[in-house]
Amino acid sequence: MSDRLDDLAARDEILQVMYWLRGERIADAPTAEEIGRMATTVDASALETLLIRLAGQGYVERVSTEPSRYRLTDLGVHEGGRRFADEFAALTKPGHGECGDPDCDCQRTGSPDDCRHRHVS
Repeated sequence: MSDRLDDLAARDEILQVMYWLRGERIADAPTAEEIGRMATTVDASALETLLIRLAGQGYVERVSTEPSRYRLTDLGVHEGGRRFADEFAALTKPGHGECGDPDCDCQRTGSPDDCRHRHVS
């Protein structure tokens, strides 16, 4: 049972790291070594095996072989983003007076004057 939990934790961390690397435009298709620099709980020697397993599950796709590079699939982006948001929710929630609605116009324009939640009729 412990091995299965370790695999789940490793999968979550790999997806989070790949999501973050992609979002920050550091690496769209990182190598196992690049992921290993950011993953703190994943054994570096097992990363390639875990990435192959994630590819088989549809979360990543191998895009080159020398060196092996992996890119998140649509499923991987969705799952990695969800796990990243869950993991860092306490750090990314809006501060007092900030709008937390991702669909609000103020998020698009950057202007608090455009916030539909501030203007109550």
